[in-house]
Amino acid sequence: MNSEKQVKSDRVAVLIDADNASARLVEPLLKEIARYGSAHVKRIYGDWTNQSLNAWKSKLHKFAIQPIQQFRYTTGKNSTDSALIIDAMDLLYTKNFDAFCIVSSDSDFTRLASRIRESGLVVYGFGESKTPEAFVSACDKFIYTELFEQIENTESYHEAANSLKKELSTQFKESSIGQKSSFPEELLTLLKDVYEDVSGDDGWAYLGPLGSQIQKLSPSFDSRNYGYKKLGELVQATNLFDIKMIQHGRGVVEPLIKLKPE
Repeated sequence: MNSEKQVKSDRVAVLIDADNASARLVEPLLKEIARYGSAHVKRIYGDWTNQSLNAWKSKLHKFAIQPIQQFRYTTGKNSTDSALIIDAMDLLYTKNFDAFCIVSSDSDFTRLASRIRESGLVVYGFGESKTPEAFVSACDKFIYTELFEQIENTESYHEAANSLKKELSTQFKESSIGQKSSFPEELLTLLKDVYEDVSGDDGWAYLGPLGSQIQKLSPSFDSRNYGYKKLGELVQATNLFDIKMIQHGRGVVEPLIKLKPE
């Protein structure tokens, strides 16, 4: 059993709000989406007569993204959002997809994400750390795009996470020796609470169910936000748990964790 394995959705519809997404991050964004399935539809919405979207134009052909023109008929009204929502509902009714990826930091897509999930499909959200909590919570999983930008500029996940952690949380736990932990208090509390939910009578818990439960409670959780590629590496680094390895059959090893006494 692989505790890091994400839900694999074979057919994915990718819908991008060009006004609220960075063209510089399209390549790492699509690589991330490929972890969850094959993008059968890739559409991007905006007013392509507006020079502010020029950075996207060179990316469209390279990555086979279909631009959808939406003129700004009235000042102050975002017709792009409406076009994306209408297309999403049309695609939903075809029943040809397993998941939707909504790329935007706009809270206007909160109800859309909820509606898609009501139909039993998975919703992956991608946006900046400023994305309103309502939209983040409406998704099954939400990935902050600053992570892609940092990783593009450095080979170290630890370095990449430093700036993002400042955006996500400023609260840190004081250790027993009076120094601050490198992990936000909210993360440590989340790990402890979920551990209590999934641990057995003997106090041990499998890492796989722990990761699944965390994702249900916190869609924006991603071990990479804290500088670690995998959940197991993050859990070990917090030093909250004892860890032992259990072997299942031929070469299949799975970690078990147990909360250390305080």
